Amino acid sequence: MDKCAIITGGGSGIGKAVVEALSREGTNVVVADRDEEKGGRVAREHGGLFVGVDLAAEASCRTLIDKTISRYGRVDILINNAGFQHVAPLEDFPEERWQTMLALMLTAPFLLTKYVWPNMKERGWGRIVNIASIHALVASPNKVAYISAKHGLIGLTRTAALEGGPHGITVNALCPAYVRTPLVENQIADQARVHGLPEEAVVEQIMLKPAAIKKIIEPREIADLTAYLCSEKGRSVTGACWTVDCGWTAQ
Repeated sequence: MDKCAIITGGGSGIGKAVVEALSREGTNVVVADRDEEKGGRVAREHGGLFVGVDLAAEASCRTLIDKTISRYGRVDILINNAGFQHVAPLEDFPEERWQTMLALMLTAPFLLTKYVWPNMKERGWGRIVNIASIHALVASPNKVAYISAKHGLIGLTRTAALEGGPHGITVNALCPAYVRTPLVENQIADQARVHGLPEEAVVEQIMLKPAAIKKIIEPREIADLTAYLCSEKGRSVTGACWTVDCGWTAQ
């Protein structure tokens, strides 16, 4: 029977690339996204199911799993990818943004993992990949909520991996540096404002400054690694935090 994968934030960026990679391998894809136009288009292009949800609202997490199981009868793969960024000094960081970002990027992955767990355990097979960030491992100024959520996601990954191992469930995290996505493109103006730089200087002087390889990562690179972790070839890999950071953390 064909496997079924849920990809949150699947309407653009890394999520869209993961949908494409898994679909090429014959996996049924469920695209979860707030953007009905983009998410719906991606789902249609790959013969999948689109579920319009705001995963910062806890009830939406259950809705997503219920609709997936109603359509496909199973969840084999969960890709926790949805997220957004807000750049501001800690003392000025809006409290409501803190709450929303942690709800979307930490609480939602926990709930989705919890809700798919019985389905995966029943069949003795499951793959969960959490799209974290290099900021799950290191910090930068002015991103307190994003970095806190991503650090927490690593703890969720490692704990779930230990519990899932006896049941054939692997859980891993990917920690990429800057990837060519709408989220990163939108950060350029924010970073320019906070640091008092022209936008054209942000990529070179801030985004790529710590990296050994001076390039923005392409979404396809992250998607290919995700597809490997979701395959039988990746069955012995769990609890890992894969850095795809162009040498950022080699220093």
